[in-house]
Amino acid sequence: MKTEKNSTIPRATAKRLSLYYRIFKRFNAEKIEKASSKQIAEAIGIDSATVRRDFSYFGELGRRGFGYDVKKLMNFFADLLNDNSITNVMLVGVGNMGHALLHYRFHERNKMKIVMAFDVDSHKEVGTKTPDGIPIYGISQIKEKIKDADIKTAILTVPSVKAQEVANILVDAGIKGIMSFSPVHLHLPKEIVVQYVDLTSELQTLLYFMKKEHD
Repeated sequence: MKTEKNSTIPRATAKRLSLYYRIFKRFNAEKIEKASSKQIAEAIGIDSATVRRDFSYFGELGRRGFGYDVKKLMNFFADLLNDNSITNVMLVGVGNMGHALLHYRFHERNKMKIVMAFDVDSHKEVGTKTPDGIPIYGISQIKEKIKDADIKTAILTVPSVKAQEVANILVDAGIKGIMSFSPVHLHLPKEIVVQYVDLTSELQTLLYFMKKEHD
């Protein structure tokens, strides 16, 4: 991710952007007009120096002693995260995880919406719709179905052994960003942005720190 100064911000900072956006939306809903770096830090669970350092990558977002304008920063992060317009997303893999994500109401929290799902052509649900009206197609229809749709982002919840094959199909169909729940590294063109979500690894990390805390 690039800033106006054409410098790349640290990955740790980039991962906190949605948290900042969520906090400013909450502050705005609570009619808070100004927020200090200390208030923001406490709401997220980090230190205020980290908040100020993160914000410094984007120029002057506030003035020392005056705090941060909540509405202005909410709109700033909405623009930064492209949350001012609906982002259509597709999902591939209608298994247990896929089903859970299909029922998760992204659009109620942010302007992201799963508009179609895919699975192997023989899957029993191919040709049907979810209770929310999301159509489920066969993987062989990916290119055809997204040709005229405004979709550049995909969520991948297929078995590990199929992840690379399906990812290649997605890239060939024009997908530019993939969130993968498959615990394997995908080999894709460098311009494709991939975000990995490994729930097992996250849980193991949690258990490690719990054990360490009580040793």
